[in-house]
Amino acid sequence: MAAALPRPHRFDVYVACGGLLGGLVLMALGLALRPADEPLVLLPGAWAVLPPLVVMSGCELLRRTAPRTALLTGTAALTLDTVTQGSVATVLMFTDVVYAAVLYGPPASARRIPRITGLLTVAGTVVPYAVWRVPEALLIGVVIGAVAYGPAATGWIVRDHRDAAIAARLHAEQTTLLAEMDRREAVVAERARMARELHDMVANHLSAIAIHSTAALSIDDPKTSHEALGVIRENSVDGLAEMRRLIGILRDGGGDREPAAAPTLDGLDALVDGARANGLDVTLDIDIGTGTGRIPAPVELAAYRIVQESLTNALKHARPGPVTVVLARHDGPRVLDVEIGSPCGREDGPRAPGSGAGLVGMRERATLLGGTFTAGPHGGRWTVHAALPLAEAEPGHGKDPEGDRP
Repeated sequence: MAAALPRPHRFDVYVACGGLLGGLVLMALGLALRPADEPLVLLPGAWAVLPPLVVMSGCELLRRTAPRTALLTGTAALTLDTVTQGSVATVLMFTDVVYAAVLYGPPASARRIPRITGLLTVAGTVVPYAVWRVPEALLIGVVIGAVAYGPAATGWIVRDHRDAAIAARLHAEQTTLLAEMDRREAVVAERARMARELHDMVANHLSAIAIHSTAALSIDDPKTSHEALGVIRENSVDGLAEMRRLIGILRDGGGDREPAAAPTLDGLDALVDGARANGLDVTLDIDIGTGTGRIPAPVELAAYRIVQESLTNALKHARPGPVTVVLARHDGPRVLDVEIGSPCGREDGPRAPGSGAGLVGMRERATLLGGTFTAGPHGGRWTVHAALPLAEAEPGHGKDPEGDRP
């Protein structure tokens, strides 16, 4: 079954009807391009111009949906019109068909039609003058240029501007899409960063609160309960201070408020003292030297958070026993090694639930600095090791088992 032709555009219907009606009016008034007794008029009479007029009107219906078919058919209709007295409406509609063929036709046709009509214009100018040697012969080229080449060139110019506008719009849309993708990536990265900060700030204190409150509820001893409440209060105050610091970072800076300082390696002593108060037997060993330059602030923050999260995991999951924290600086290559060791998991399960986000956050911190991260059992102890470069480096890919420690 043959495919049905697409319906013509409404504007094309108006053009076809207007051209046909205008041609009929000219016929009724007896207005024609050439007199009946001219030698080239092979079909005299007013009604002889009607078939080319009707065919050209039909071509106008196809000016968008089938521009090449309309042009070929219109060319044949114009040829037939030249052996009659001729109609201005037929010629004008043919110029529009040529224009539409360039504007709406395939790219190959849009390139060829101006070239062909240009060659016809040149030939129509040179050949008649060479044959007849009279200035009036040049008018043939002028007519061909006005009827064929002029509309084709106009269609090419309009099409070129239209294509440029479409390309500019597509480029703007792509730029907008890329900007939106960058914005979303920035939002996701910032959310991940704030999630790490929030987890590292609060998890340690809340874990201590949960463990000591459990002890206070399970042991009916006023002294034990009083000590547990003291630890709970201390961790609550510290947790609130950390939360205020985080909220201060999130708020827009303004007024006379100074931004809170990020934790540094100088705060590890206080961090270890807090872990000892919570019941851990922690040993801290720091060997970072003093004469080789200061450790970059991002490295200090990452090392501090890794130690903080490791002590939190030891408090929640480790067996009773010594916990070691070792920080060592190496100059070849220039890295800061952070290693935390604790006894492997408790037989009766963890004293506080774990979310599995701690190790993921530590790995992300090391990876963002271009370092490496490993965590797992080693020699009967759970060992966390991070190597943090002290110089500018491309982000690497650290290794870390998914989830929290057993």
